[in-house]
Amino acid sequence: MVHPADFQGGSLEVPGDKSISHRIAMLAGLASGVSQVRNYLQAEDCINTLRAMEALGARSSFSENGDLEIHGTGGKILEPVGPLNLGNSGTGMRLLAGLMSGLPVSVEMTGDASLCSRPMGRIKAPLEKMGATIELTGERGCAPIRVKGGHLKAIDYVLPVASAQVKSCVLFAGLFAEGTTTVTEPVATRDHTERLMKAMGLPLTVDGLKISIQGFGSKGLNLMARPWMAPGDFSSAAYWMAAAAIKPGAKVTIRNVGLNARRTALLDVLKRMGAEVKIQRTSSSADAEVFGDITVKGQLLKGTEIGGGEIPNLIDEIPIIAVVGALAEGRTVIRDAAELRVKESDRIAVMAANLRLFGVNVEEKPDGMEIVGPTDLKAPSNVNSFGDHRIAMSMAILALQADQPVCINNVACVETSYPGFWDDMKRLGVNVE
Repeated sequence: MVHPADFQGGSLEVPGDKSISHRIAMLAGLASGVSQVRNYLQAEDCINTLRAMEALGARSSFSENGDLEIHGTGGKILEPVGPLNLGNSGTGMRLLAGLMSGLPVSVEMTGDASLCSRPMGRIKAPLEKMGATIELTGERGCAPIRVKGGHLKAIDYVLPVASAQVKSCVLFAGLFAEGTTTVTEPVATRDHTERLMKAMGLPLTVDGLKISIQGFGSKGLNLMARPWMAPGDFSSAAYWMAAAAIKPGAKVTIRNVGLNARRTALLDVLKRMGAEVKIQRTSSSADAEVFGDITVKGQLLKGTEIGGGEIPNLIDEIPIIAVVGALAEGRTVIRDAAELRVKESDRIAVMAANLRLFGVNVEEKPDGMEIVGPTDLKAPSNVNSFGDHRIAMSMAILALQADQPVCINNVACVETSYPGFWDDMKRLGVNVE
């Protein structure tokens, strides 16, 4: 139950970046030696990736202060005894499929009902072209997925749809291939894999939309452990930015949050809509990722249009952008986002339905939605998250501006990415039951 609030904001840090944490677990697990990791995201998705790497031989443990220690395998991977359960993590499943394609193992990966309803065919094609055997045993080309690794050959692969997960899957497989594997994107997507691989000294080059990695092939991997730090997750910070943006005079500062240019398109959207946004970089040139402090101050907002090449760099923020659009003056148009229909829920249909429960004027489109605001929000008796963490948190922010308390059903899903969300909401002055 979230009570309406005269939200004024505050200052906070958010948990470690989910995308970066997944990739650190895999790269550190392949390395020789012990990797020390600060601010690894201790949420369900990333813990499941750690457990999967442990089943492959990479032991890990957290200290009392939350730091993580990963004992790498040096590329000497064990064949797991049973299926690897990735829970709700599409990122973990797709990236691990690439990693295991080049190893002499046969592995089955499964997950919860949501994960087993998401398409995996888009990784099957390039991995089989490289020489792996991929079997999708779920309905309609979905998980569970069986991977039989083998001797891989390098490929040139053009992504049919912009996807950082598919790109990263192929790059992980490319580590083990004979020759140089090149992936060409239709538009630029988040580049955490490239940044982290470069930080490990791997032979990876970027030329515009072409990313190439020289595989180790029969020589075997030669990666050395190094220290890592996962900055705060920008997608988790987005909820507090939105909470401030929609309330004139409110101000929120999120410290040490990731500022990767392929993740921060939301900031441009908020500025277009009229919010004040300030950024102060605190990372150094030695850090694998850029991070710093973001301050957002609320103003009267106006609608905007979002689409095209902007979409891959704010795909996870679209539900909360829809919330902001509901409280902005005029029309907010979201297009070219059909990918949202195959996330943890059909985020287009679910967001449109939930916004209507609050009295929002919203029209669902095949690839997005149109919202006309501002809305004098009328609180429904309850609203469903549909088991989707980003829907649950977006509804919580919308509820701050409602006329009555709102009960959000099925909120355990928030543990997927932001276990401390409700505690942070309370720290910012909101009454949460």
